Amino acid sequence: MKFIIQKDYLVQSVQDVMKAVSSRTTIPILTGIKLVVNEEGVTLTGSDSDISIESFIPNEDEGKEIVEIIKTGSVVLPARFFSEIVKKLPKETVEVEVQNHFSTIIRSGKAEFNLNGLDAEEYPHLPQIEEENVFKIPNDLLKNMIRQTVFAVSTSETRPILTGVNWRVDGKELTCVATDSHRLASRKATIQSENDSSYNVVIPGKSLSEFSKILDDSNELVDIVITENQVLFKTKHLLFFSRLLDGNYPDTSRLIPNESKTDVILNVKEFLQSIDRASLLAREGRNNVVKLSTLPDGVIEISSNSPEIGKVIEEVQSESIEGEELKISFSAKYMLDALKALEGSTIKINFTGAMRPFVIKTVEDDSMLQLILPVRTY
Repeated sequence: MKFIIQKDYLVQSVQDVMKAVSSRTTIPILTGIKLVVNEEGVTLTGSDSDISIESFIPNEDEGKEIVEIIKTGSVVLPARFFSEIVKKLPKETVEVEVQNHFSTIIRSGKAEFNLNGLDAEEYPHLPQIEEENVFKIPNDLLKNMIRQTVFAVSTSETRPILTGVNWRVDGKELTCVATDSHRLASRKATIQSENDSSYNVVIPGKSLSEFSKILDDSNELVDIVITENQVLFKTKHLLFFSRLLDGNYPDTSRLIPNESKTDVILNVKEFLQSIDRASLLAREGRNNVVKLSTLPDGVIEISSNSPEIGKVIEEVQSESIEGEELKISFSAKYMLDALKALEGSTIKINFTGAMRPFVIKTVEDDSMLQLILPVRTY
């Protein structure tokens, strides 16, 4: 196998597939990146058996030659060394040649590396997915949907199902929900699909986080295929496979209150900054608690008290408060995470009492929802 390739394309491809390569694995060959060269171009693959990423570099893109194929073939190279070498090569082009026993030479300018490769036949095969039911979402929308939900997944392995994001597809609507049982993030969007199939699957939060790092902010469409135990995301030159989590996701719709007793409309930026300041003292105390109280004339008091350190009180002018008076305590971190995920300048918070979960939405947009459980303070 032998080819010459533009360095920046190779670097980008290697960085993408590296996101799936794990340093700790029971299958030694998975610490490598698989390269396959055929007439059309070069395909790189990385996998840790949960996530697999395949990146294709075509011979030419929009009339510009990227790869010159001299001899087809395949090899698996140690990922960590290969990615570091490629990044630091001196010239704009790189020549890769595999010789006897998978010994691989990487040349660029006057630099020459020799890496011991492995037989690509021993590399596990990627899942074969029948692409019957495909639905599509623009890159930038998908990236946002992941950002607005994935932070709320559980990090504890006691309930593995909660470490994933629940994706429900119903006809032309996709709903993503994540919860760690103290808070919940939900986002809906319209998708493009040929048929009105419905799915209810749980995708590991880690997979979605890694995938969103690869997505760019264009509005090109991502093809998504869901099977029994895999999801496949397909962009222009990239395939991203992830296994799905086993088990049933809890029915979260009953957590979301239908009525509310106190409604507050606030400017996001002012509110976020005051919570951030209040959390400066809260952070040291137990579980980072901030207290919110409604005062007359639409004023909201944000306070936090750490007996050993001191306390902070700040008043924020809301746009409106309707309903009963309220004093409620909650985690500053959860509130900050929720506010950062919402898009829009004005939010509406619906409270249903001091001990009940409350809902945060943007006034402009109904497709997003954040729910937080209050903290008991005695």
